[in-house]
Amino acid sequence: MKIEVWSDIVCPWCYLGKRRLETALAEFEHPVEIEWRSFQLDPTVPKDTARPVYEALAEKTGAGPDQVREMTAHVASLARAEGLTYDFDNAVMVNTFDAHRLTHLAKAQGLGPEMHERLMRAQLIEGATVNDVDTLVRLSEEVGVEGARPVLTGDDYTADVHADIQEARVLGANGVPFFVLDRRYGISGAQPVEAFRSALRTAHEATTTAS
Repeated sequence: MKIEVWSDIVCPWCYLGKRRLETALAEFEHPVEIEWRSFQLDPTVPKDTARPVYEALAEKTGAGPDQVREMTAHVASLARAEGLTYDFDNAVMVNTFDAHRLTHLAKAQGLGPEMHERLMRAQLIEGATVNDVDTLVRLSEEVGVEGARPVLTGDDYTADVHADIQEARVLGANGVPFFVLDRRYGISGAQPVEAFRSALRTAHEATTTAS
């Protein structure tokens, strides 16, 4: 079975959904290939800026500071249940296009899942600035990805990121996380673990029947 996952590095629901999928997969007895695909929740964020998440969310949603903190506290509590300790106090909102280009470089070297995990952890737990070239190079080196700097200072994999985003639109995804199982079933959002378990069973049964 192949699972394609469209997500954005800065998306707290994407990391939460990733953990829930992993929990379901830990109980799934059949081989699964996971491919991470690019998506940008807000491509209009200027590439050379980094703003506190609270400030950026307040502007985007029109909510007041207290409402924003209440919303993020709710997400953080759900994340803790999955073993993730989000740090919204120190998180910054950035344009993720270059980070996504880096994930495509990593994919070409067989390290796509590891790079995606490292970037999400850096963004949501460590408060790293994941549109900064030096930061991205450091994270890539930690994962074992080679040749990041020339890619990040050029335009390699730009078309790949755009293609992923366009394909998500074609498949009907307006947001992330978006999970596609064997191009048969789609799961939108960070659904409960049981929803992933059910989808895995259904997709496997369909594949078995078809073969």
